[in-house]
Amino acid sequence: MSKNIMSVKHSDKGPVTVVIVGAGHRSLIYASFAEQHPDQMKIVGVVEPDSERRTLTKERFELPEECCFADLEEFTCKPKMADAVINGTLDHIHVATSIPLLRAGYDIMLEKPIGVSADEVLKLYEEAQRCDRKVMICHVLRYAPFYESIRRQLADGVIGDIVSLTTSENVSYHHMAMAYVRGKWGNKAKSGSSMLMAKSCHDLDILTWMKGDVRPVKVSSFGSLLQFRPEKAPVGAGTRCLVDCAIEETCPYSARKNYIEQRLWKEYVTYNTHLGVTISDEELAESLRIDSPYGRCVWHCNNDVVDHQTVIVEFEDGSTATHVMTGGVSKRERSIHIIGTKGELQGEMDEGTYFIRHPDARKGHEYAEQKIELGVSGDRHGGGDLRIVADFVKVLQGASPSISSTSLEKSLDGHLIGFAADQSRMENRIVELKQV
Repeated sequence: MSKNIMSVKHSDKGPVTVVIVGAGHRSLIYASFAEQHPDQMKIVGVVEPDSERRTLTKERFELPEECCFADLEEFTCKPKMADAVINGTLDHIHVATSIPLLRAGYDIMLEKPIGVSADEVLKLYEEAQRCDRKVMICHVLRYAPFYESIRRQLADGVIGDIVSLTTSENVSYHHMAMAYVRGKWGNKAKSGSSMLMAKSCHDLDILTWMKGDVRPVKVSSFGSLLQFRPEKAPVGAGTRCLVDCAIEETCPYSARKNYIEQRLWKEYVTYNTHLGVTISDEELAESLRIDSPYGRCVWHCNNDVVDHQTVIVEFEDGSTATHVMTGGVSKRERSIHIIGTKGELQGEMDEGTYFIRHPDARKGHEYAEQKIELGVSGDRHGGGDLRIVADFVKVLQGASPSISSTSLEKSLDGHLIGFAADQSRMENRIVELKQV
């Protein structure tokens, strides 16, 4: 990450002060910006009901006891103690926790999705307007160099006006199993979010962002839970990988292979490792055998969210967009293909490369092609995680938002597409979007 990209000119008042609300994995990633750039952002408090997480966060950021709260109401009743909060609570309480924070005078950096229904998302928007507070949604893909570069190309008119836009997200088999089958987002009633909103609201946001000020008007969608169901279990599958499974040694979803041998998703399948807690392989194996939800057979979980879904969108100018989400694939991938009136743009985020093509009717030619190589960041969001924090800090200090700005008002349409897509899928009809 280049120094000039992350550098933020701090105000005369010193670094922006921030309180963590919900000390989960994503919150702590954003909060780490303060450790890397202490002259720009400072963590001054935490609100977290879990006593161990609260204590670990207190120790990590050297917080005084009086700045650590177990309850949101206790925090919001105190005099304002910071410029802003990072709200990394669970999906179904994003709006319920954000409204008191707005009323207490805090600007908010809010983890996606904004909320779990169109009505509550619009309610938060109205409250933010009434309180005159800034809310930035953590659509970190906008800040990934891959997508930011493409957005600038479109703004420069390189391929003309957009006619058709297609994105796809292939969710790897181990990510799908961890988060959307065994994990907290596998059951909509428990998490509050559908698979589309929990995983692909990033991509739906990219669709609307690429279209600029042109609004989406209609949505249709199809999808289902096809793979991860009891009747699809292979012969020999048990109920827990390390207890009664006869095919564990050859199963790609083996909890032993993924979480112990490969050490994948350890910050999710173990408790508080994102805050420095250590656990041995033996302790993890015992947990996977006895009580961990991540030790369950992927064909015998209480999951009900889809494992594949396709969304089709029509915009007010007549252009269209499609997003295809498929879970359980061999290789993770996010791709984009935009066709315009003067050319096309196509690329894959994880490759850090895209191509710009234009028709070329000269003899012996069909099209001209330019390859853009950006490099690939090591994190799972293409380098956007800390760039979004840098922009949030700049905005709070009075700078103009960047082209990637994920302010609440600029993040609504992608969410409205997602809610409409789930409605379309369940009701088998085209859904017209609410106008904001």
